Amino acid sequence: MITSTLNRSTCHSSIQTIRRRLEAIDWSFRIRRKGDDLESIHPYPAKFIGSIPRAFLTVLPLPPGTVVLDPFCGSGTTLIESQRLGISSVGIDLNPIACLISRVKTAPTPSGFQRAAIEVATSARIIRDPERWAIPNVDHWFKPEIQDAIAALIGVIRGYAGEESENALRSALSSILVRVSNQESDTRYAAIQKNISRSDVFELFLMACGKVIRTLTARDWKLVATRVIEEDTLALDPRLIGTPVGLVITSPPYPNAYEYWLYHKYRMWWLGFDPLAVKAREIGARAHFFKRDNHTTQNFWDQMHKVFNLIDSVLVKSGFVCFVIGRSKIHGQLVDNAEVLEKTANAHGMNVVFRIERPIASSRKSFNLAHANIKTETVLVFQKI
Repeated sequence: MITSTLNRSTCHSSIQTIRRRLEAIDWSFRIRRKGDDLESIHPYPAKFIGSIPRAFLTVLPLPPGTVVLDPFCGSGTTLIESQRLGISSVGIDLNPIACLISRVKTAPTPSGFQRAAIEVATSARIIRDPERWAIPNVDHWFKPEIQDAIAALIGVIRGYAGEESENALRSALSSILVRVSNQESDTRYAAIQKNISRSDVFELFLMACGKVIRTLTARDWKLVATRVIEEDTLALDPRLIGTPVGLVITSPPYPNAYEYWLYHKYRMWWLGFDPLAVKAREIGARAHFFKRDNHTTQNFWDQMHKVFNLIDSVLVKSGFVCFVIGRSKIHGQLVDNAEVLEKTANAHGMNVVFRIERPIASSRKSFNLAHANIKTETVLVFQKI
């Protein structure tokens, strides 16, 4: 009985210390380290700022023999910040473009990459009738000469299949596809006229490859084990994670905020993926809420229960779970997604350790504000009991 009382007292003291340290953080991060080039080797709107997972990683304990898990890893911010600190991690994402970016950012620098990039561009330039494949509405979004250049580059890159340079080459090409298309930007899905030529595609590809090699080479931390699993988190077999998890850090997609599949769909078409399959399973995609048999807030409840089922099956006792999430506006009604998470966590035997609202910078043009009007997001920390 005495030992049990002491253990409870020690645990309470530890949680109080953790809570005070979390409360001491300026979650607006008005003054923060400038993001390095690694964050920008590929466009990925609505991503974490590195300061958020870094704050969790420096305050919350990680039990020996466990890893950090991000079940919605996106472009890999949590994975990179874990790797910087020498912590192994596992990321999961449904979006194949997200997985490609995350793998490139956390993998060793490919040997001979500069030579490979030059060889690919040189070979592709002289191909005038490349193999083409059916892509819906491609003529609306890409001029014919641009289509030929992209197809030629992809055809040559396929010749590097199995080589360590392939992912980096594909990521570099993916990073310029919106720029060479008629799509206005990565955060605005509208067609405009651009003064882009066939030759520009090859030059921009080489510039993107140069950025990749510079940023990967500039990493000055040990590349500890990092795994990226391309799967639907809601249906993932926990055994695929393959190791105990001591800390979860994530920002899940949520209803009607941002459609990752839509803004990456032509990247997926060009690189041989199926964006419609991603759309069908993407949490929160706006299209789900504006169809005949439309989704409701209940769908998000059900999805988050599945997420917590996965987390609960791999998270060690006393491990922490960190979420950052905004509100949704669905058919004119505001939905507090943080309340959904809190109640779901409680139902899975997890206590709230910390909750705070943080402002989203007005310059962060990642969301369609006309639909969601997102100005703040909630930081939540739970502990498994």
